[in-house]
Amino acid sequence: MQDEFYIKRCIELAQKALGKTYPNPLVGSVIVHNGEIIGEGYHHKAGENHAEINAINSVKNKDLIPESTIYVSLEPCAHYGKTPPCALKIKELGFKKVVIGAMDSHDKVNGKGKKIIQDAGIEVISVILEKECIDLNKRFFTYHEKKRPFIILKWAESQDGFMDKDFKPTAISNILVNQFVHQLRADEHAILVGTQTAINDNPSLTVRNTEGINPVRILIDFDLKVPADFNIYNNEAKTLVFNSIKEGSEQNIHFIRIQKENFLQRLMDALYKEQIQSVIVEGGCFTLQQFIDANLWDEAMVIKNENLQLKNGTKAPEFGFNADKVENIRDNSISFYSNYL
Repeated sequence: MQDEFYIKRCIELAQKALGKTYPNPLVGSVIVHNGEIIGEGYHHKAGENHAEINAINSVKNKDLIPESTIYVSLEPCAHYGKTPPCALKIKELGFKKVVIGAMDSHDKVNGKGKKIIQDAGIEVISVILEKECIDLNKRFFTYHEKKRPFIILKWAESQDGFMDKDFKPTAISNILVNQFVHQLRADEHAILVGTQTAINDNPSLTVRNTEGINPVRILIDFDLKVPADFNIYNNEAKTLVFNSIKEGSEQNIHFIRIQKENFLQRLMDALYKEQIQSVIVEGGCFTLQQFIDANLWDEAMVIKNENLQLKNGTKAPEFGFNADKVENIRDNSISFYSNYL
């Protein structure tokens, strides 16, 4: 139970960096001496110190380290990247014990970090609160194990199941839900729309009602119908434009040629190559339905305005799944679905 308590704290710390560590995982670390936390830290963003190093650096009396246990939510890394391997630092400092939440399936780690520590004669306990630690890094694990991004479907619909009124842009969600949506954008790596949504709504797909990093924008526009002066082409975020006409980069805009045949698989392969770990699919209906029909999704969020009847317009996608939970926010409800466990 004590180990679980400290791994929970590791998870809490790691979550502080949600949306900021790509392509690295979220990791938290706690150092405990005689039942007292003497150091803690988390990985803030790629290229900076890993969680274990931040935790070690926060310890005031380093002489206590050889008699301390270091807890970490994910197996310490074993390879040289932008920073040296954490497993070697743990070995060098001679911790008494190491407790790992989940093992790292990334092929550069995958048991190697644990082995370095064990071979140094340090006791290692692994898979404590494993499910929670894997869930923390569901994007990272999906990307490395399935060779594709973690896919989140999201749309808003009226009580009678329409996404707009008379096929024109229509406000459906309330201000609090809008804030939730912008936080979602800040938390995830990328956001995707199709040609029709980009033309109809002229969205910026940026983070506005909260603080955070703008997601990478993904536009599916085979015939390049979206005008170049539309918001999605502004300089606020990196933008990937999948099309059948041209290839190449123009400042923050990257054109990627793709064939329509077997499109979704080609798209997943291309996004994997671009190191995109998670994607919010914002629609419209045609694009969302393609992902649903291919069972290519990991989570879904359906916002419903219970008091709004639109009567005519774009029908919401057909989605016959049972929600894991429903949250009510004033006159809106958000149904949450999972498809990755």
